[in-house]
Amino acid sequence: MTRLPPRYRLVVAAVVLVPALAVAPWMYVNLATAPSIARAGAPVTHADAALVLGARVYEDGTPSRFLRERIEVGVALYEAGDVDMLIMSGDGDDSSGFGEPTVMRQIAEQMGVPSDAIVEDPFGLDTYSSCERARDVYGASSVVVATQEFHEPRAVWLCQRQGLDVQGRYPGIRLTRSTVLGNLRELAAIPKAILDMETGRVGAAS
Repeated sequence: MTRLPPRYRLVVAAVVLVPALAVAPWMYVNLATAPSIARAGAPVTHADAALVLGARVYEDGTPSRFLRERIEVGVALYEAGDVDMLIMSGDGDDSSGFGEPTVMRQIAEQMGVPSDAIVEDPFGLDTYSSCERARDVYGASSVVVATQEFHEPRAVWLCQRQGLDVQGRYPGIRLTRSTVLGNLRELAAIPKAILDMETGRVGAAS
């Protein structure tokens, strides 16, 4: 059998190894968190709070589909008595000018959640900070993370690594461009999450 020249062997090795190295962290986190994650409506062990993660608010104050779905999951958990409060965690100084947590609170209140059962975390600038602040600022020891299915493994893993008792519940899956892009984004976001934990990064300060 004819052997490939060394430079071609390097190319073949790169073609095989680079995708494998990119996917390995994603597989690790997904497998590690799978038992804790399910679609909304699945049985839940009672937790201190639903940690509802922020997403885009449009310039007119309308929540993006992802954000509304997350709020709906959190509200359903509260209405079922599965959580005692909702932590609306997002960017309080977002580009819309409305603030993600403020919009999240307003929608939850419109859906019937009492105002004293909702707290706003305006410094939940990323998932790492949201988990850290749920524990350190809002005193939660157990949470149910409300976000999309593709985001749940990273969110649950980050909260677990920060000492929280965590479950994840996600809305129904829709195959849209945004969902596909979200899945692809996780291939890069998960290695960063692992690096953040290994380097002992400090989350957003209040």
